[in-house]
Amino acid sequence: MPAQTARAPTPQPPILLQENVGSIRVLTLNRPAARNSLSEGLIAELHGALKEIHGDNSVRAVVIAANGPAFSAGHDMKELTARRSDPDRGRAYFGQIMNACSAMMQAVVHLPKPVVAAVQGIATAAGCQLVASCDLAVASEAAGFATPGVDIGLFCSTPMVALSRNVPRKQAMEMLLTGEPISATTAKNIGLINRVVAAGTERDAAIALAQKVALKSAYTVKLGKEAFYRQAEMSLAEAYQYAAEVMTENMMARDAEEGIGAFIEKREPKWQDQ
Repeated sequence: MPAQTARAPTPQPPILLQENVGSIRVLTLNRPAARNSLSEGLIAELHGALKEIHGDNSVRAVVIAANGPAFSAGHDMKELTARRSDPDRGRAYFGQIMNACSAMMQAVVHLPKPVVAAVQGIATAAGCQLVASCDLAVASEAAGFATPGVDIGLFCSTPMVALSRNVPRKQAMEMLLTGEPISATTAKNIGLINRVVAAGTERDAAIALAQKVALKSAYTVKLGKEAFYRQAEMSLAEAYQYAAEVMTENMMARDAEEGIGAFIEKREPKWQDQ
């Protein structure tokens, strides 16, 4: 009998897709069968992409989108549960994943370019955290948001950090304590997202919003984004002192001089991003 030829394994699609739309980098979560849960691999892919974008001057803004019916169902519980058989019952691995995910979320905040979430479906737990970590968010009218960890005995403590920095305390606590989902309209009303759009248009709407910011001076946007998040953690007096220092530095920038001159002369500014 002739020897059978071994079949080559079917190549797996990438779990994170990347494409450029002009100066906008679109990152698309691509684990639809797993509801785009944030596996160890996907967290690493996202963090790696953000690091690469950080120093890429051709990218002026980022959109994070997702394929399939869910934006992201949070951490990959099957992946985490599989480590219960470790000698320490998974403690070291759980700490590794939570810290890796937290570092990735902070990379979104520290990126010197605006990041816009395009939410087409449900965003739960760490998926809701990812939306809250983005600077701006556009959601389909069919989207929903929840921090339902309490329902499975696992309080959404890391998602809580981003959520509580986006919405008022009472609304954050209700989401965290009840685990009940909220609609896109409610999410907009409490400040978790910026806009609700017709289903199927959220990606284009997010790109359009990112493109508006991309028209501004990249230097000014970088300075402003960093200042926004830093002053939010300060006392009122400290925040004003720091903001005054930032404004002074900004006034000395070439783009501020150009922009103010263009305003006075009633013409379009020509940015040099410096």
